[in-house]
Amino acid sequence: MACVSDDTWASLTQVLSGGLSLKEREDGGRGRGNFVKFPFEKVFPVYAMDVSKADSGSVVDSGGDPIWDAVREEAKLEAEKEPILSSFLYASILSHDCLEQALAFVLANRLQNPTLLATQLMDIFHDVMMHDRDIQRAIRLDVQAFKERDPACLSYCSALLYFKGYHSLQSYRVAHELWKQGRKILALALQSRISEVFGVDIHPAARIGEGILLDHATGVVIGETTVVGNRVSLMHGVTLGGTGKENGDRHPKVGDGALLGASVTILGNIKIGEGAMLAAGSLVLKDVPPHSMMAGTPARVIGFINEQDPSLTMNHDATKDFFQNIAVGLREEKSNGNYSPFFSFIFTNGEKEDYVFRLIK
Repeated sequence: MACVSDDTWASLTQVLSGGLSLKEREDGGRGRGNFVKFPFEKVFPVYAMDVSKADSGSVVDSGGDPIWDAVREEAKLEAEKEPILSSFLYASILSHDCLEQALAFVLANRLQNPTLLATQLMDIFHDVMMHDRDIQRAIRLDVQAFKERDPACLSYCSALLYFKGYHSLQSYRVAHELWKQGRKILALALQSRISEVFGVDIHPAARIGEGILLDHATGVVIGETTVVGNRVSLMHGVTLGGTGKENGDRHPKVGDGALLGASVTILGNIKIGEGAMLAAGSLVLKDVPPHSMMAGTPARVIGFINEQDPSLTMNHDATKDFFQNIAVGLREEKSNGNYSPFFSFIFTNGEKEDYVFRLIK
């Protein structure tokens, strides 16, 4: 950041003490512009006030925006608690008119490099987000997902400013829109930069729903023809990949509400059913039934869960208590004449491999 000269500070002091807007100062006080409390655009080299207002407006411009209101209030409280961050919080959040502007500013400054300038990136992000109402909706549902499902996320403001899972996901959304517009080279350039900065590699052609959580996010890889539904939670190290050099539709399809544990690897054009839960470290090579729990290498069904969307509760526990609860529940169902439980072991080469629960009508 360039230093502010004494002349600049003197000019700022005159503006503040004289009570004139910048426009009035320029035309000798004859005009009647809007007053400014402090011209931060003179201080910060990359500043979102330079972004022109889009005609389309935000998705919530006709009414209230509780997410944006909460972000601003949280930022004000943080600035009071940590005065050293007040300039950062003002530049990143408090100076902006809507969530789209603030997010464009944050992403541009995270992804900039010497040849891909923050001002250029900010124009790109702002233009795409302000003209795409689906993205406007998604960025709000995504930040809600981070706040509600990740206990380490203390506020909406924290997700917006510090969580690289949120940053990489929203950067992907812009790249995806550019891809659909035919601007594939720019989309791929963004993908490369996202991977370099955040350690998350999402092909811009992949289709990802809303209300998504990328928890920790490091090492997440999502291939070109992948489809991810709504309300899905993915932990770090998840791979949604292909199985070779084949072209065409070759990547997984993940249903709504699925929960993919840490380092889960899913290979090929296979379907992960709605509400499925995949335990950490699983290697999935075949279709996963809806609301089932799979674990192992290769992964096998170890049970079924009652939750509609396990991604919302983030309960990864497949322990002894889990099976005891299943046993109690099925014992009650058996007494009612509905189902007969049958527990068995799978043996491979004479050795016990997995504890598998099966339902037989």
